[in-house]
Amino acid sequence: MSIPSQTNKLKQVANGLRRQCTTASTSASDFQASRRVFLPSSRIHTLHTTQIRRRAFRNKKHDLESSRPFRAMTLVDQPTRPYTTARGTYIKENIYTIPSSKNDEPTITAVFENNTGTWQYIVSDPATSSAVIIDAVLDYDRTTQDVSTHSADELLALVNECGLKVDMILETHIHADHLSAASYLQKRLGKVPIGIGGRIERMQRMFGQRYGISENEYKGVFGKLFKDDEVFRIGELSAQAVHLPGHTPDHLGYMVGENIFCGDSVFHIDIGTARCDFPGGSATDLFNSTRKLLSLSDSTKIWTGHDYPPPGRGAPVPWLSVAEHRKQNKHLMGNVSAEEFVRVRQERDKQLAEPKLLHQSLQMNIRGGRLPPPTGESGGKEYRFLKVPLKVKGDLW
Repeated sequence: MSIPSQTNKLKQVANGLRRQCTTASTSASDFQASRRVFLPSSRIHTLHTTQIRRRAFRNKKHDLESSRPFRAMTLVDQPTRPYTTARGTYIKENIYTIPSSKNDEPTITAVFENNTGTWQYIVSDPATSSAVIIDAVLDYDRTTQDVSTHSADELLALVNECGLKVDMILETHIHADHLSAASYLQKRLGKVPIGIGGRIERMQRMFGQRYGISENEYKGVFGKLFKDDEVFRIGELSAQAVHLPGHTPDHLGYMVGENIFCGDSVFHIDIGTARCDFPGGSATDLFNSTRKLLSLSDSTKIWTGHDYPPPGRGAPVPWLSVAEHRKQNKHLMGNVSAEEFVRVRQERDKQLAEPKLLHQSLQMNIRGGRLPPPTGESGGKEYRFLKVPLKVKGDLW
């Protein structure tokens, strides 16, 4: 598929979404008064639910960096029809795209998952329509224990609408703040491999022992284990798996053209960097990983794994350039020394509560996003369980 034809296909997707939409009135206090929000009629209740969640989370610190309160993105934060900015085009309220600009550059579609603040990516080669999906989210409600696939299905719809062929599902690391949709997508996409860094095997054993998960539940779930700096292809595009330890020891970034998908390494300039207090995490390693990222060319785009916009900043932002991070990232600017970075990072990490979905995420994600096996049946229903540790205060009884 040529670059112009793929761009036109994205516009067709956007127009199709608009035809399915009805107009919902919103307050203009957070955005220009002339903007209107277009929502599918079936999702008008979702807007109400999202607003409730935003109020509930407004005064809580988010999971991966302690300096800002968590602020879930509301649908009014984003333009909701095809809308071009200096950084790319919004084709829906939570979907952002940059068409390929030259032969060795990919087309990138970024999809924001609001509840966990996660950026998910579809990276495709316009010449062949080959694609990969990076860090897909499986929806999980920890109050009701409901697992659903709305976010993953949204990715599949984009893949189908744009005529893409997904060759691999990629994970930057074992996530501790959201459940992975990799296994669900794999089943829907013809058993394509799930790729992750080779150090995942040590993480699987460690967390498998912690949660009492047998080895046969996670062994071999990842079909591609990348070596450090291994080169692979997305269609005719060259890509590279770059080791970026710090947040976790197995952490990778994926370099495609002048783009690197850095996962939970570097965040928006007003947030800084990711926490390093997980098992095997290291602030020193993260500093070295940030040096690796900042050594790239000024124009290289760093696509982050999460965003948590503070009040007043506006919508989540999927990427900033290396030059912007060098000059403005609160943890990296001013040629900060390794000693100062480690001191600041460790002090912040001491203030953090554990991620809200820590235990559920780790148990699912060492399995590649597979559901745990059923352990019982009642009334014709199977039961599957995830373990959550008790924190007992005082003497045991």
